[in-house]
Amino acid sequence: MTAPQNLDLVRSIYADWERGDFSSAEWAASEIEYVLPDLPEGGSWKGRSGMASAHRNFLSAWGGWQVEAEDYVEIDSQRVLVPFRFTALGKRSGLQIDDSWGTGASLFEIRQILVTKLVNYFHRDRARADLGLKG
Repeated sequence: MTAPQNLDLVRSIYADWERGDFSSAEWAASEIEYVLPDLPEGGSWKGRSGMASAHRNFLSAWGGWQVEAEDYVEIDSQRVLVPFRFTALGKRSGLQIDDSWGTGASLFEIRQILVTKLVNYFHRDRARADLGLKG
């Protein structure tokens, strides 16, 4: 897959997510690695079912979860970084996260038209640091 095709794939995934539709995982390799590196309960899950379970558990703690891509950055021919903003309301805590400080980034690793690894950072600076990027 070429880098422009990778960008198109990631844009289509985010188009669903921005509408609040997290139901499809057809874009994911069957043994995808899903990583949430900077949450207290963060970790790594394997496979579509592991990713779905982790994401469902995460979303269950939040009401009104909304995400919006800010950009699509080609890191190289197999990786796309998507800086995003998010808003949410903690169901137990009542904590309101608004788009003034809710910034993160998704890193997609893509091989043969499928996402093989997805890392969702909820602190954008950590994504940049892990990738060796400035600013």
